[in-house]
Amino acid sequence: MTRLGAGDLATRGTGNGTAGDGAQMQRIRAAWLYYVEGKTQNEVASALGINRIAITRMLAEARKRGEVSIRINSDLAELVELQRGLEQRFGLDRAILAPFCDPTGDPTRVIAATAGAHIGDLMTNHMTIGVGWGKTLHTALPFIEGRALEGVRVISLLGGIAEARRFNPAEFAWQFAELFDAEGFLVPAPALVDRPETREALMEQCGLDQIFQMAEHSDVAVFSCGGIESLTTSYRLGHVSEAERQSLIAAGAVGDVLYNFINASGAPVDHPVNARTVSISLERLARIPKKILVSGGANKLAVLQATLTTLRPTTFITCEQTARALLA
Repeated sequence: MTRLGAGDLATRGTGNGTAGDGAQMQRIRAAWLYYVEGKTQNEVASALGINRIAITRMLAEARKRGEVSIRINSDLAELVELQRGLEQRFGLDRAILAPFCDPTGDPTRVIAATAGAHIGDLMTNHMTIGVGWGKTLHTALPFIEGRALEGVRVISLLGGIAEARRFNPAEFAWQFAELFDAEGFLVPAPALVDRPETREALMEQCGLDQIFQMAEHSDVAVFSCGGIESLTTSYRLGHVSEAERQSLIAAGAVGDVLYNFINASGAPVDHPVNARTVSISLERLARIPKKILVSGGANKLAVLQATLTTLRPTTFITCEQTARALLA
């Protein structure tokens, strides 16, 4: 199979892709679904969320431009195949891949740029969006195209941090809210407190549980996940000690989702750290109808597999190298 382009492949600002404009990518995705997967035009229209007449025009235009003959000819076929593989393997509505050629490199920036473009496009008036934080989401901020919207609420899905060397990712929620003139709801507590009793007091007596109840009713949640090897990055310094990290590994943890440490099956591990987390629970997170997971990298494969299998995000934004590894 030769290569073809994906309707969801966003490369704006990455400097690493060869994708054409959005119309070309949508057209090639339609061609893939119709010619390669054998879907009807009505099924393609339903999958892409547009009407059948538009699909007919797209397919005709693809043939006219030489993108479809006996085979689909474009440099992006491999990425579309990876996208479709992820969608089918993990039951995703949409997989969005950032082109990335280096299997040993750090894909954070290309994933962030791709995620920024997608997140900016999905924002509409009167929506409520729950957001996590972390290096990838923080890096995405410059790639999110802000604009004044009405009635938007941005809710932080976990607490912040008191110590950071280069940046404070907990700022993501309010910086994101400022991009859209939105009302922001932050969690005025650390993501990890000293004792379970402190957590209970904060949740019950200081009103933090009300914020997480509000977050549970969000229209969209945007979050990342972290591998167990990356717990010592600057923004987690002072929260999880090396001894606790080793103890978490011994308990079966493969990483965390919003500071909920999970095992390879996606279940929270039985560990004292989980009792100290000031964060939306995985049960509440799962109830949000549209969930966008933004993450990638070789050190996150186990936690990504667990998160995709258990939380069932609707959209997954990652890089091509991560996609290949997950499908392998």
